[in-house]
Amino acid sequence: MATLIHTIADHSDDINYCAFSSSCLATCSLDKTIRVYSLNNFTELPYSPLKGHTYAVHCCCFSPSGHILASCSTDGTTMIWDTRDGRMLALLEQPSSSPVRVCRFSPNSTYLVSGAADGSVVLWNVQSLKLYRSGNVKDGSLVACAFSPNGNFFVTGSSCGDLTIWDDKMRCLCNEKAHDLGVTCCDISSQPVSDGEHGFIYFQMASCGQDNQIKLWLILFTDFLGVELKYKCTLNGHSAPVLACAFSPDGQMLVSGSVDKRVIVYETSTGNTLHTLSQHTRYVTTCAFAPHSPLLATGSMDKTVNIWQFDLKQPCAGNIIENASKVAVEDWSEDDVSAWLCAQDLADFVGLFKMNNIDGKELLNLSKESLTNELKIESLGLRRKVLQKIEELRMKTISVPITIPDEFLCPITRELMKDPVIAADGYSYEKEAIENWINSKRRSSPMTNLPLTSPMLTPNRTLKMAISRWLETQQK
Repeated sequence: MATLIHTIADHSDDINYCAFSSSCLATCSLDKTIRVYSLNNFTELPYSPLKGHTYAVHCCCFSPSGHILASCSTDGTTMIWDTRDGRMLALLEQPSSSPVRVCRFSPNSTYLVSGAADGSVVLWNVQSLKLYRSGNVKDGSLVACAFSPNGNFFVTGSSCGDLTIWDDKMRCLCNEKAHDLGVTCCDISSQPVSDGEHGFIYFQMASCGQDNQIKLWLILFTDFLGVELKYKCTLNGHSAPVLACAFSPDGQMLVSGSVDKRVIVYETSTGNTLHTLSQHTRYVTTCAFAPHSPLLATGSMDKTVNIWQFDLKQPCAGNIIENASKVAVEDWSEDDVSAWLCAQDLADFVGLFKMNNIDGKELLNLSKESLTNELKIESLGLRRKVLQKIEELRMKTISVPITIPDEFLCPITRELMKDPVIAADGYSYEKEAIENWINSKRRSSPMTNLPLTSPMLTPNRTLKMAISRWLETQQK
């Protein structure tokens, strides 16, 4: 059930974009302004509207913490605002001075992407507010962008119909023709999908375009295999160009807005239509789910933003936390960890922790190095905050799981090896894991990505004995 609970009609021209933080909603318009509202009662904040752009504002987005808001405009700039008092913190000028169509923060707040009408894409360092890297799509204007939950890569969409995948060093990893008449929007679900067979984690992406279609894709990204983009299916519910799409936080729903004036909410797993919302009187240009509440915002050329509330029959975070508190931390499930993150005001990390399968044991073993190198949390302040909360949790925990020496873990499965073998690259692996790797016709080393000169595997008896002795010491 989706119920219309509020309509915002403060803008004097077309709504171009809307975005949620955990406590606010931001909207931007052809009228050159950005407006910010409290989610408590949808009243406009005292410093709103934000004025500074000299032409239409095309896009706005919050940083993961919600403390910073970015907006971009036809005037060729991206502005950075402090959401606590509305101060403009920086003015970032697109090097080409081309109209900026889209902007996005990375999940760890390290980078901000801005994409422009001339096809230029810039990666800004958020801490220094300086240009970090830049590039260009092959053809057309850059009109869409979405980051993966772990921040290792992002996807851009262009008016010529291409989807391009970039890594965080601005290297082009993959380019795919997706929509014949041009991409208009794309989004990546914060909830990863496992293939269940090889243990690979896929990111689910949606793209929409001028061809009236919404396409679902699966992205596989690993250090060893590079990038693989797989087409999944097409959703054909709209009768006109689709201008916007967005996943719900749990990845179970996908919403789209169209020139046909309709908003359609799909069930992601089946592609079935759950809701069709027809209250807008002109093109629907933007739609966004709130991260931690059952709210949906849709914006239109009719100058209004509608707020919808969903009747979600699922336990609230408070109940989960209460249940989790009755269980030893080392026995927490991934859902228990997610609920704990929300309670510690770290909800922006839920998708990242889920993607890395962080349960209670993994949580207690996280370190500064693993947060930096494995989870790719580059912000020193955010790492400190996470580590502080984990340390507080450890202090309350009587028994903390013992960390397994890294050399005893299989590089492929990251589990304690039972039957270690040495491959042609000189590294040791769990026998079954490396055999499956080779049998799946991969001829490169999982560690170096260089060709394996031979499929021969040699038992590593020395390592097996060392693991055995270590296990004995843990049982004493």
